[in-house]
Amino acid sequence: MSSSSPEPTLAVATGILGNPTETGARRHLAMLFGGRTVALAERRYPGFQSPRPALVLNELDAGPLAWLEQGLGKAIQSRRYQSSGVPFGRRRAALEAFLRAHGVRAILGEFGHIGCNLAPIGQAAGIPVFTYFRGFDASKRLREPRILRRYRAAMPRLAGVFSVSQFLLDNLAAAGISHPNAVVIPTGVDTRAFAPGAKDPHLILAVGRIVAKKAPMVTLKAFAEVSAAFPEHRLEVIGDGEMRGECEAWAAHSGLGGRIAFLGRRDHDFVRERLSRATVFLQHSITAEDGNTEGLPTAIQEAMAAGCAVVSTRHAGIPEAVEEGRTGLLVEEFDGAGFADALRRVLASPEGAAAMGRAARDVAAERFDFLKLHARLEATIRRTCRELGVPAP
Repeated sequence: MSSSSPEPTLAVATGILGNPTETGARRHLAMLFGGRTVALAERRYPGFQSPRPALVLNELDAGPLAWLEQGLGKAIQSRRYQSSGVPFGRRRAALEAFLRAHGVRAILGEFGHIGCNLAPIGQAAGIPVFTYFRGFDASKRLREPRILRRYRAAMPRLAGVFSVSQFLLDNLAAAGISHPNAVVIPTGVDTRAFAPGAKDPHLILAVGRIVAKKAPMVTLKAFAEVSAAFPEHRLEVIGDGEMRGECEAWAAHSGLGGRIAFLGRRDHDFVRERLSRATVFLQHSITAEDGNTEGLPTAIQEAMAAGCAVVSTRHAGIPEAVEEGRTGLLVEEFDGAGFADALRRVLASPEGAAAMGRAARDVAAERFDFLKLHARLEATIRRTCRELGVPAP
């Protein structure tokens, strides 16, 4: 390559550039291949300044003619590729020029539909496209016939598929969607930041949105059921959501308001500090009515890295992370009595809870450290590029 040629790069593609909830996507953009990345997105999170060159499609020329072109493009691309989201017209031309200008060697779609929308573009340009499945994109969205058609049509055009859990790959396979180069690589956590601290033997922690998908009332009622036997223990709930008011009212009415603290949404530093102190972590994840599931919850990976014994559910990828009896205890979804009993068993054995926490930390350091997972992701992309006979990032 001549000195004037662009440095080989990876394009990281997502829906909303800079979305603060998309930790994995932001980390990939900042760190993969030594930071030799560029960003592709449909739109930008308000005020976000990308650390890397970025093409944001909805920031291209707007106006009646552009809207008409995009409306026509959706109809054409739906027929041609089974996906209305494949860039068309001036958007496609701008995308192709951006890829050439920055020497893009591979594209990583951070969600299933993103990679599938870009697969025809990459195929035409000789650029391998990979996509990640993280949760809703391989659960809830599989109930949509148009999404099934999109995924099935895109699979032969993709160079590879990543998933945060085997559970999601199995979901896809059950819907007739599979890829020969499918690899499970969780998003991972920073195990240097999330680490055990001076443990408070009486602190139980729950972290996450207070919404139906997390079944917060099951968690509260489980704590209430065991509270009399463990009068020194308290439960802290970090997060916000539409069920927070209901949960706070129930806690106050139960007489446990002084032992259940709702701390609201907090930043990562606060969450890290409380996890480092907590002995037990609770998360009762369930499958939502619309079919939405977790992939592999980041909060559980963080709790394990912080040395917490985990009490959770046999839901999505959670059993792939939490080893029954060694790093935590699991129950079936909606099993409130079982959840309370599991919590009781952990609290009744402080030595056992501490041993689970130590084992959880060991597992997290080995399997969920994001630097190790980045290395696996890069190695898979490089290997695939070699097998396809194209340059790698």
